[in-house]
Amino acid sequence: MTEQASIGVGRYGLCAGCPYTDSHLGHDRCKPGDSCVRAHSGRQIDRFFRANKDQAEHFLADLFWERRAIAARYAPIELIGHLVNDNDEIVRRVVVDRIPADILVRMISDPDREVRLGVAARIPEEHLARMLHDPDYLIRATVARRLPHGQLARMAKDSEREVRKVVAARLPAFALDMLVADPEPEVRAIVAERALPGLAAALLGDSEWWVRLAAVGNAPLENLPPLINDPESEVREAAQTRLTEENAT
Repeated sequence: MTEQASIGVGRYGLCAGCPYTDSHLGHDRCKPGDSCVRAHSGRQIDRFFRANKDQAEHFLADLFWERRAIAARYAPIELIGHLVNDNDEIVRRVVVDRIPADILVRMISDPDREVRLGVAARIPEEHLARMLHDPDYLIRATVARRLPHGQLARMAKDSEREVRKVVAARLPAFALDMLVADPEPEVRAIVAERALPGLAAALLGDSEWWVRLAAVGNAPLENLPPLINDPESEVREAAQTRLTEENAT
């Protein structure tokens, strides 16, 4: 052992009995206090595996959760599948970002929200419907962003406004009528911005001025004159501008 290695062993103690002391220490493959697989430091463990990716697979069953999690980042993908059932959510969060998408169905009901969020972002479309009723609205919103248009109507009555906003932004224009009476003006405003003329005309009478404003751009011209007297100046100006521009052509 080199003099430098001896100093490291004496100072940190972790090199004593380590199987990598002779093969890695002094060969720029590990360094006490900086790159060490035995340390209880995520930074040091990560540096070790970054320099020694071939060793990561040997630590996938390690007792220390952080060592398992970091090893899972570097081990061959085909060796980490069993970690979908690891008892630590941090390990599973690493796994969900790496395993093939078709295996993610095994993690649909994971108890950890971040894991399920990763599942929703990557799972094949044909399995997304299985997450329509996830208890976390962020996961349902992720599902709504990816769900095929033909299935989006199933989420139009979701209990969370943010999910319905995603649905309103993605539904085909001809299907937006199912959200025209949504209790949240933010949802109705998105509908108004994308509505076909007939639906936009109906929204010109909405109780919220920004919904009426959004509807002005899509409503038929013959429905706009009453808005010249709208109580909100922005709505009046938008209606007047559109009427003026149309008359000028």
